[in-house]
Amino acid sequence: MPARESAPDAQSGPVSGRNGAPGAHPGPVSGGSGGVDAHPVPLSSKGRTAGGGKVTRWAVRGAALVVAAGAWQGLTAADARVWLRFDRLPTLGEIAAQAARRLATQTYYLDLLQSLIRILTGFGLAAVAGIAVGVLVGRSTRAADVLTPLLEAVRPVPAIALVPMAILLFPTDEQGIVFITFTAAFFPVMVSTRHAVRALPTLWEDAVRTLGGDRRHVLANVVLPGILPGVFGGLSVGMGVAWICVISAEMISGEFGVGYRTWMSYTIVDYPAVIVGMVTIGLLGWLTSAAVEVAGRRVTRWLPRAEGSRS
Repeated sequence: MPARESAPDAQSGPVSGRNGAPGAHPGPVSGGSGGVDAHPVPLSSKGRTAGGGKVTRWAVRGAALVVAAGAWQGLTAADARVWLRFDRLPTLGEIAAQAARRLATQTYYLDLLQSLIRILTGFGLAAVAGIAVGVLVGRSTRAADVLTPLLEAVRPVPAIALVPMAILLFPTDEQGIVFITFTAAFFPVMVSTRHAVRALPTLWEDAVRTLGGDRRHVLANVVLPGILPGVFGGLSVGMGVAWICVISAEMISGEFGVGYRTWMSYTIVDYPAVIVGMVTIGLLGWLTSAAVEVAGRRVTRWLPRAEGSRS
């Protein structure tokens, strides 16, 4: 039968370009009767917009800190009692004077070094062990059957509650504090890694095995790259929890460190020194957590990201 012919209309016909030739690149879109062309935003304009937005975000963050500091100064200087008793807290001037005195002493930097050694040692060991155990439990049913009951029985116990056991087990307080830090960071890393392994699509592994890959190729080319976002999420959480526990352990059984010095300041009712210690702990925790996040972005730079998460 002869094919049924129909005249091309405006919807089904070929697209005409500027010169009316079929198949040519279409011209710019006209905005109604005004004929205004819609041009894409130049790349340089996008860069300027992104740069301006980043500056604005940092300005907002700085303004929030200034407002908080101003509120602290106003309430403490006025000895305000609005349910909370700010009359017992030091003013910003007293805190700054104490900070200047502490920064001029060698003890302050020795405490910083001691706390950093403890946190990096415990966290580093926890990262290696947590990733290894998480991959093992996530990949092997037999390993999960053996290890999961023990891990889930210990995981709800707060790491700081293990201080008495650490004192009994380890010959020195230093090793006990590192053990507490390790325990605190291990479980967030292990759990995040385990969930990331189990969330991997089985199609990826099947594709590697179809191409002749063995278990080693699957681990190196599918499992480890695929779990990196989840692993770094666990590392970020683990770093924060590790700081909480190392400071608490230093307060209980330490001889040096930021936590130990902060607790000693409290026992002699030196509240400006206590605030200086708290600020120091906050800065150390923020810097180390930011370092983990930056490392995670560098390692997983192939991931698509939202525009707001780049700064």
